[in-house]
Amino acid sequence: MTTLFDPTHAGDLALANRIVMAPLTRNRAPNAIPTPLMAEYYAQRASAGLLITEATAISHQGQGYADVPGLYGTEQLDGWKRVTHAVHEAGGKIVVQLWHVGRVSHTDLQPDGGQPVAPSAITAKTKTVLLKDGAPVFVDTSEPRALKAEELPGIVHTYQVAARNAVETCGFDGVEVHGANGYLLDQFLRDGSNQRTDDYGGSIENRARLLLEVVRAVTSAIGGGRTGIRLSPVTPANDARDSNPQPLFEYVVRELASLNLAYIHIIEGATGGPRELPDAPFDYAALKAAYRTAGGKGAWMVNNGYDKALAEKAVANGADLVAFGVPFLANPDLVERLRKSAALNAPDKATFYGGGAKGYTDYPTLKAA
Repeated sequence: MTTLFDPTHAGDLALANRIVMAPLTRNRAPNAIPTPLMAEYYAQRASAGLLITEATAISHQGQGYADVPGLYGTEQLDGWKRVTHAVHEAGGKIVVQLWHVGRVSHTDLQPDGGQPVAPSAITAKTKTVLLKDGAPVFVDTSEPRALKAEELPGIVHTYQVAARNAVETCGFDGVEVHGANGYLLDQFLRDGSNQRTDDYGGSIENRARLLLEVVRAVTSAIGGGRTGIRLSPVTPANDARDSNPQPLFEYVVRELASLNLAYIHIIEGATGGPRELPDAPFDYAALKAAYRTAGGKGAWMVNNGYDKALAEKAVANGADLVAFGVPFLANPDLVERLRKSAALNAPDKATFYGGGAKGYTDYPTLKAA
């Protein structure tokens, strides 16, 4: 019987086990530059079958939070080189999550203090993080402007360049396109944030157009076998809303099936919250079936609130990979702890966002304890 600890493949990526470290924003990259401390943090967790980095902005316009990393400047690329080298030295595999936040931003974070961009000029009912006197402060997002149709090919190209830089310059094993959690690509998908009347709005096919153009551009640059995508069909994160997500996301995965992706990463329920949403039921089995029936062969990764028992059940029921988030924050040796059914360190929530080594690289391993 297949277990969490068996090796597997995700496209071109040979993975030592089926345990994935989910992307986790930590706000420890001043000036959007990855630091040596970040290299230590990821290398500590390299026993995971796959590490997915924290969300990483593809451009200055794509930035939405203070001190999150980028992938568009020379110093940023050099910083990521240190990270990938450290992870590979520790025997791990790592992909970078490509991010454009869209409307989930603030004028203080945008080039020349400009407005954030979005499919439509609708302010997100959510907050972002700024730094005030060195401390993180949650503030309302700024009113966005609607992107012009002629701007969209440039955004697609920026994703493509970021993907190529990630693999060819930084040494990442691949990339994950962030199509979830109410950020730009997800904003285009959903009728709660996309009220356009051009070729990128209205029908499901039109609303999915930008996401599919981005993924096609990325795969043309680095290959489908090094490309994953993250989707969150029913999460309310960052004011993400859609009136009928089942046919929308089934259409999306059917269209992705022909691209020979490494994996499809699905957040079940509310990101970081309940796995079941009574007001927003969703058939994840039907979603997977839509992908497989259309010929999709990428690994199927599940995420949200998994512990060992639930993860083992998911793998037994056909999931290829299981992503763990918060448990990896406090347990750099999570794979060993799961294997031995050992107790887990409790995370220090006060150190989740911003700061230094405390609550980041100082959690003890079983061996150290």
